[in-house]
Amino acid sequence: MKLYDNAHAPNPRRVRMVLAEKAIEYEREILDLGAGDNLTTDFCSKNPTAKVPVLELDDGLCLAETGAICRFLDESYPQPLLYGSGVKERAKIDMWDHRMELGLMIYAAMGFQHTSGFFKDRMTPVEAWGLECIKNFHATLPVLEAQLSNNEWIAGDEFTIADITAVCAIDFARVLKVRVGDEYPNIQRWHAAMKQRPSYAA
Repeated sequence: MKLYDNAHAPNPRRVRMVLAEKAIEYEREILDLGAGDNLTTDFCSKNPTAKVPVLELDDGLCLAETGAICRFLDESYPQPLLYGSGVKERAKIDMWDHRMELGLMIYAAMGFQHTSGFFKDRMTPVEAWGLECIKNFHATLPVLEAQLSNNEWIAGDEFTIADITAVCAIDFARVLKVRVGDEYPNIQRWHAAMKQRPSYAA
């Protein structure tokens, strides 16, 4: 399989971390988004939304959308399970993964798109909206802090896809000068544990 990737974007990193957790071998093609590698006819034939990541399977099927790719990998290579087993456990993990995606990842991405000027040749940035997104990102941190006060990992006692989504969002938010300060000791403890996992460097 082949991953169409970007070294700096947070969503491709989520896929790389899943691949690393499962020790899956894959080919990697890095796209320069600033140069428009993702806007070529060839890449758009693989993903008409022109976004990374894209996972091209050996049979030629191209999967886009980070959540879909990660779930495909988890079901195809079930050790270790990142989405859980059993109806209740899977629902709980999905709940926290969605909270991290909607409360952290999307706001970090929108904050970057609307305040950095990186995509100004492809969209009309609205700085006020970008700043509001950064505020909303901050508003999610107390929710995560409270959850981690009683749990080793975000969805409970086991490492899951929710931890991957959250750490990729929090790390990416550094480009917005967002830092997790001492007022969030449980997030800091969790982040230190994340950094100890080999997949963190993926």
